[in-house]
Amino acid sequence: MKFKAITTILLLASLHAQAEIYKWTDANGRVHYSDRKPATTAAETFKVNTFTQTGVKLERSSNAYAVSSASSPKAVSDEKVVMYSTSWCGYCKKARAYFKKNNIAFVEYDIEKDARAKSQYDKLNGKGVPVILVGEKRMNGFNESGFERIYQNKS
Repeated sequence: MKFKAITTILLLASLHAQAEIYKWTDANGRVHYSDRKPATTAAETFKVNTFTQTGVKLERSSNAYAVSSASSPKAVSDEKVVMYSTSWCGYCKKARAYFKKNNIAFVEYDIEKDARAKSQYDKLNGKGVPVILVGEKRMNGFNESGFERIYQNKS
């Protein structure tokens, strides 16, 4: 029994990691974030708790989001693919490249640069990026085969 409890704790602990993110401002006044410390500039260090993504979660949502206006993200039914992302996210970059390579029309909303997009992301109970919507289907994270499953079976 004790062995089982220790094993469970170790497995759960292995899913959780801590990362350092560095923030600095370049000579042009632009703010940068990276997982690597810049060699020539002083940077502010942030400790970030992360959780390893072991798979992609696909969901079906009856109301992906409710708000639709000219200045906010369009309703899912108006677009083939909608992605909530950040500029620094590796999986977002992979999704972006995949969509472009395969000529898949998509709309992207950066949740760090667009307050309305962040609000919509929060309404979706987003916990990580990317969050990809295809019709009423939702994908948390990105991998090609998972995306192909929800894209080929559009509702």
